[in-house]
Amino acid sequence: MPELPEMETYRKLLNEKLTGKTITDIEINREKSINISSLEFVQEIKGKQIIKIDRRAKHLIFRLNSGKNLLLHLMLGGWMYVGSEHDNPNRTKQVILSFSDMKLYFIGLRLGYLHLLDEQDLQLKFSGLGPEPLEAIFTFNHFQDILQSKRGKLKMTLTNQKIISGIGNLYSDEICFESKIKPTVTVDSLDEDSMLSVYNSIHTVLQNAVSLGGYMDTPLFLGDQHTGGYNDHILVYDREGEKCRRCGGTIIKIELNSRKCFYCPDCQKG
Repeated sequence: MPELPEMETYRKLLNEKLTGKTITDIEINREKSINISSLEFVQEIKGKQIIKIDRRAKHLIFRLNSGKNLLLHLMLGGWMYVGSEHDNPNRTKQVILSFSDMKLYFIGLRLGYLHLLDEQDLQLKFSGLGPEPLEAIFTFNHFQDILQSKRGKLKMTLTNQKIISGIGNLYSDEICFESKIKPTVTVDSLDEDSMLSVYNSIHTVLQNAVSLGGYMDTPLFLGDQHTGGYNDHILVYDREGEKCRRCGGTIIKIELNSRKCFYCPDCQKG
C-alpha cells in the first residue's frame, strides 16, 4: 500500500502536470470506486479546473475550482498513470480523468476510492487522523506527549493512523531498523534516549524516501525516472533471509497482528 513518501511523490509530480488543467471528460468503469452515481460525478466535475493537489496522510486531495475536492486513497494495489490514448498501461482502469489529450488513469482501485467531497465532509474524514510526521508541529515533545499513555508494540504504534499519519508496513520496519530497536518492543518500555532515536529515525527515513521517490515500482508517466527510487535503498523490509547491511546478521520475518514484519535480531535490540 502506498505510504506517505509515495503519496508525497505523486503529489509533487501531479501538481507539475495537472495544476490549472480543466477536466474535459470522465470515464467510470467501476461505480464502487466513487461515492455518488456516475451521472452525478460527471456533472459535478466535468469542466472544473484542478487548482492544487494536496496530501493528508496516505490520501491525495485534488482541489477543484468549484470548492469541492476529489479525495483519493489508493489502498492496497492502487496506482496511477498519466498518459494518453496511445500511452497507457494494459490494465483495467476503474476511473479515467481526461484533460484534453492528457489522461489520468486510476488503476487497481478495488479497495481504494476517488470520492467527491465538500470541505466540511473532507475535514470530517480527516478528523481522526494523527499528526503529519514531517510537519514542524511534530516536535519531539509532541511525539512524547502522544505516546505517553500508549502500551502497544512499536511497529503497531507507528502504523496506527490515529496516532501518527502516513506510516505503513514498509516504513515502520525501516524506522525501527534505523533506530536500532526491535519493532516488537512495547512503547512504554522505551527510555527517553530510545524515544529520541525513534523520533529522529522517523524524519531520517521518511525524508530520504520522499527525496528518492518512494518505493512504487511503476512509473507515473513515460520517462519518469524519479518514482520508485527508494526500492534500491530498502534495508530490511521484504529482505527475509538476506544479510543485514549494517552488521552482517540475517534479517528475519515475523507476523505482528497479521502484518508481516522484518528486522535484524543482531543489531536491533529490545
